[in-house]
Parts: sequence; structure tokens; C-alpha cells
Amino acid sequence: MSLEDHLKNVCNCSKLKLLGAGAFGVVYKARSLLNGSNFAIKTVYLDPRYRNRELQIMKKVNHKNIVKLQNYFYTQKNKKELYLHLILEFVPKTLSQLSMYYHNQFTNTPMLLVKVYTYQLCRAVAKIHSLGICHRDIKPDNILVSPRTSELKLCDFGSAKILKTGETNTSYICSRHYRAPELIFGATDYDTSIDLWSIGCILAELLLGRVFFAGKNTLTQLVAVIKVLGTPSKKELSCMNKNYGNFNLPELKAKNLRDFFPKRVPDEAVDLVSKFLKYDPKSRINALQACTHPFFNDLRIPNTRLPNKRNLPKLFDFSSDELESVNPQLQKILKNKINIVTNNKKIYLN
Repeated sequence: MSLEDHLKNVCNCSKLKLLGAGAFGVVYKARSLLNGSNFAIKTVYLDPRYRNRELQIMKKVNHKNIVKLQNYFYTQKNKKELYLHLILEFVPKTLSQLSMYYHNQFTNTPMLLVKVYTYQLCRAVAKIHSLGICHRDIKPDNILVSPRTSELKLCDFGSAKILKTGETNTSYICSRHYRAPELIFGATDYDTSIDLWSIGCILAELLLGRVFFAGKNTLTQLVAVIKVLGTPSKKELSCMNKNYGNFNLPELKAKNLRDFFPKRVPDEAVDLVSKFLKYDPKSRINALQACTHPFFNDLRIPNTRLPNKRNLPKLFDFSSDELESVNPQLQKILKNKINIVTNNKKIYLN
């Protein structure tokens, strides 16, 4: 019996449809024969040479903007190969697929959707960071979206890790176009702020309709960043990797970030991108702070609707544990209990 046939029997589901395959796993779509609902099965080969943390991390996280682990089990093949199978909620599209849809239509992702997606991504990242978890591979392919409701779920925790002070981490992590510069400079003592850089890259990509830092290898990736942010100072280099000793970098001045975006992109959007894309990891805006940024003010206006005329997904239903470490002023904004000024100084009371 093949592994796929075995999975169908164990999960009591219909024929599996391959959704994606990567270096560490394969993801299938399946339909339950019991109630007709769809779910995803992620199958991972447990290589004894490497530690797999995904299951432990998935058990720890429970948030509306993170794909839900419904169940799991193990199978063994040929009495040697051990596989872990994660049963996950099914979400039909990736952010990458939706972006490609608009690109193929010769148009841009609607600005309201850029705000809705980015806001939910920030909530998801804030949650995992509060648990000490660093995703380490945030990219459009690892972000699931429902085209109908615009609800977003962060997925694929195969590279994720609970970071501990003093523990060495691999710097060869995160997909190239979304890789924080401290990783490029070989840092092994980085923190969760590498995920914040990735959010900035994704926001810029949604605004532009293309990858922002599109290097073809590690060197050209660094050059792409320097062409925008300028050559990092010795102090910034030390903040990224205090052990980095090679200062032989091209001397370039930072450009005005506004110049890289068309006029249709609001200044607030460019400002938020700039707050994520900082050389100094500790200078990057954190995910919950980002949720209070003026770029998201339109989401707080009563009766705002998605482009398909549906209601916005619930964005301000923060739990008490999400707000545990947030000061009262930011809590008010996050709970949508503020007066905002937008659209030519009109005041909307929420």
C-alpha cells in the first residue's frame, strides 16, 4: 500500500490532491468522507539527523490568524522511515497566488486588501513572538488567505524555533527575498525581529506588485538592500552581527524610500514599510505597534466593506493575553476605541 493510500484510510478521506512540496514536507488537500469538510495533511519525513520542532510549536499556538492544528499521527514505512502527519484546517489560497491573480489582471492588489492582509499578519506574528517563537520563513507562500472573506492564516512552522538567549541559531534560514540583513551577515544570535523584516518586505511587495529586494543569490540580495537603505554604518553592522569583521562594502547613501513607490501608494504605507526595514533589529517596529499605525485607520471606519462588498473580517477582537504587555494607550487603539482623523480631516467616532 502506498503512503497516499494509507493516509486516505487512516484519515477516512477521499482522494488526496497535492497542494505543494518543499524540502521538508508535502501538503495534500483532502475531503472527509464523514462530513464532507476539507482539510490539509502535511506529511513530513522525520530525518533522524535533524530535529523537528513543528509539532511542538503547533501545539503551543492557538490564534485565529494562525492555521489550526486539528490532529496528528505517525506512520512508519519499511520499518525504517518515520513520517509525521499534521492534520490542519484548509484555507484555499496563498497570498502569493492572490498577488499573482492581480498581476495577471494587469492591476494592483486593492489597497484595502493590502491593509486587511498586513494587519492580520501582524496579529499572527505578535502572537507567536509573545510565546518566544520565531517563524523564520515568513513569505507569501506561507500565508494562507480566503478570497471570499479575506481572513488570513500564517502557516508552515517547519523552520520555526523558540529562540533562547545564548543559544546559537543557524543564519542560513528564511527565503532569500525576505531574509533580514543580519542573517546575510551571518548572525547566529538573532531574535524574533527577523520576522519583522520579512513583514516589511511582504508589505512592500503587495504595494508594488513585485518582490522588493529581488536578489538572485546572497551577494546580490545584500546589494539590493544596500541600494535602497544605503551602506550600513559600523554601528549598524555591529547591531546586526557584532562578530562581523569585513567592512569592505560598496559605499552608497540611503535613498528616499518614497521614490521606490508609485504615487497611488499612500505616504502612510511607505512610512510603515520604513519602520520594518531597519538595519538595527531593535529599531524595527514590533508587530502589535504596527497594528496601531495610521496606515490601518481606514479599517476602523464604520461600515467599511471589502471589495466584494462583504464585511471585513473581525480585526479588533484582541484577547486579554494578546494585550497583556501593551500599555493602555495602545490598547485603546487596538480595541478600536478611539477617534480617528482621516479622509481630509473628517472625524469618525468608533
